[in-house]
Amino acid sequence: MRRRCTWNIFQSIEYAGEQDQIKLYNFFGFLMDHFTPASCERKLISHIFRENDFCRDTEWERYFCYKSIEVPGSYSGPHPSFPMTLCGVSELLEAFKHKQQLHARYVLQILGETWRLLRILPNINHVSVSHTKEITICGDLHGHLEDLLLIFYKNGLPSSEKPYVFNGDFVDRGKDSLEILLILFGFLLVYPNDVHLNRGNHEDHIVNLRYGFTKEVLGKYRLHGKKILKLLQKIFSWIPLATVIDHKVLVVHGGISDITDLDTIARVDRHKYVSALRAPKLTRHAFNGNHSHAMVSGNGEVEGRRRVCSLTHHSSTSARRHDPPRRSLHNLPFSPQHGWSVEDELRRRRRLAGFDQSYGERKTSHSDSDPESGEATESDEHEWKQMVDLLWSDPMPQNGCIPNEVRGGGCYWGPDVTEEVLTRHNLQLLIRSHECKQDGYEFCHNRRVLTIFSASNYYEVGSNRGAYIRMGPDLVPHFIQYQASSTCRELTLRQSVGWTERSALRALREQLFVHKSDLISAFQEFDPDNTGLISLRDWASAMETVLKLGLPWRVLRPQLVSSSRPGGLDYQRWIKELSITEPKPEICNTSLLETMYKNHSNLETIFRIIDADHSGLISFEEFHQTWKLLSTHLNTEISDEVIADLAQSIDFNKDGSIDINEFMEAFRLVGRSAHT
Repeated sequence: MRRRCTWNIFQSIEYAGEQDQIKLYNFFGFLMDHFTPASCERKLISHIFRENDFCRDTEWERYFCYKSIEVPGSYSGPHPSFPMTLCGVSELLEAFKHKQQLHARYVLQILGETWRLLRILPNINHVSVSHTKEITICGDLHGHLEDLLLIFYKNGLPSSEKPYVFNGDFVDRGKDSLEILLILFGFLLVYPNDVHLNRGNHEDHIVNLRYGFTKEVLGKYRLHGKKILKLLQKIFSWIPLATVIDHKVLVVHGGISDITDLDTIARVDRHKYVSALRAPKLTRHAFNGNHSHAMVSGNGEVEGRRRVCSLTHHSSTSARRHDPPRRSLHNLPFSPQHGWSVEDELRRRRRLAGFDQSYGERKTSHSDSDPESGEATESDEHEWKQMVDLLWSDPMPQNGCIPNEVRGGGCYWGPDVTEEVLTRHNLQLLIRSHECKQDGYEFCHNRRVLTIFSASNYYEVGSNRGAYIRMGPDLVPHFIQYQASSTCRELTLRQSVGWTERSALRALREQLFVHKSDLISAFQEFDPDNTGLISLRDWASAMETVLKLGLPWRVLRPQLVSSSRPGGLDYQRWIKELSITEPKPEICNTSLLETMYKNHSNLETIFRIIDADHSGLISFEEFHQTWKLLSTHLNTEISDEVIADLAQSIDFNKDGSIDINEFMEAFRLVGRSAHT
């Protein structure tokens, strides 16, 4: 029970962050679609949508030319030769194992060669396992280089006799994402017919802004980091979407939905979707002539503001025959009406992102900040939805297909959908990743869906095993589990559970701390006589109302509430006892602090977008615009005077600019004492 509660805490917080990122990106998309190119809001973020700045191959070759970058004589790292050889990749492996860094010239050269190869690959790789071979399938690695090295040690290096499928999410969260990419790309170049890569939802530069890969690359390659990131954006868009083994086993990162069609996916122009979060822009002929300025619901009322459900899926009565397996963060189902146009669907999606404005006709713009070249159609919209489903969806035990409201993208699909899609394509097994599993793998849907996850110790040391699959010509999966951390291998089960439980509770206390004002208000609803006391039952109800994490609060109460009186819980005292350090004394505006804490990741993401030159510095004016964007996104008023005071107080060296890394560190929540 303790393991399960710990797991629920980690996963609920993780998925809430993913949903926040999608909501934030929807907000950026709204600014791009509905503000003029000259507006300051649009100018601030337009560069992240310039996905086709370098659309001609010759321009890309010129922009990313590595030949002018000199390698100094003092450089002691690997010197790979090209075409890439097994010896060269092995040299990379050894160097990265010993924490050496590859020179930027060679990084760009490997990426350039990878881009040229990926462009000729199909959307769906078809591979075969002969009688003398086994194929190895790996799940999410998320920057955990030690897991990849352990897999190679236990299973052997990729070769023509030992083919591999790596099923997405190579980057983010871990500290060695770039090294993992360079190793995988190196083996792909040496064995293009035996190493197969599928794109994951984290192979997306918008997601990378939040989860660490952008920061990692810029930290390791200050001079050439911007070029490396730009080339990786292009590479991510060319990574294939799926692999089919012997026409019987489908391998995709996230999953499927009730609209999944492999023939359609095989025809998608995947490179158009540099970010899978960005829907294709539809031209007027795709709107079926419907140009209404407000969307009317079935009862004749204009739809108001709603919170995000899913990028691509909307709830329907028929789909909601059963409750989803996890408590949704946003329980606001609705039923789409028959005959709505694509414009209606887009308008509804923007309302789900939190906008209650009326929308007029879409602006026509020839700005280079617009991400799509040419015209999009309803067919493009359909293809995009299928692609998002492949990258973002999760299975559920009940029949049906419903919005993935927890992540905010893709869907939850049931065993009936699995049966229909696999039968229609004459397949027998779906292998996917995308979800951390305590044992590294998990079957569901009558053993026709198999989740594989290869990043051990994902949430915390001891939180989970990693695993990979070996599969021979009989197509029966065999699992190899491991723990990459020697520390974890030395712990007993009780010690391991205790370690991860303490880490999860620390993360949960941070969430409680940043929502303390909302919690107090919720507690006061149960205390009309202002006694300062509420029952433990009311405490649990208020906790879920505010945090919406779907956690078993009454089970967690002994770990979160140290004491209570016979008459109830003293909630004011309990809030004060949350073991979180107060911030820097220079910052004294309480409401601003809570906004900062609650939206820490959103603010850092906006900072990294506004810091277009990746210098790590933003001016006072950019800082002001950052806060204005955040306050607009949150529908919260923050005065110019408060923002100016905050900027002055954290400009510690008084040079007129703000180091965003120091700024974020200044507001990082840390434990007050060892018992946290």
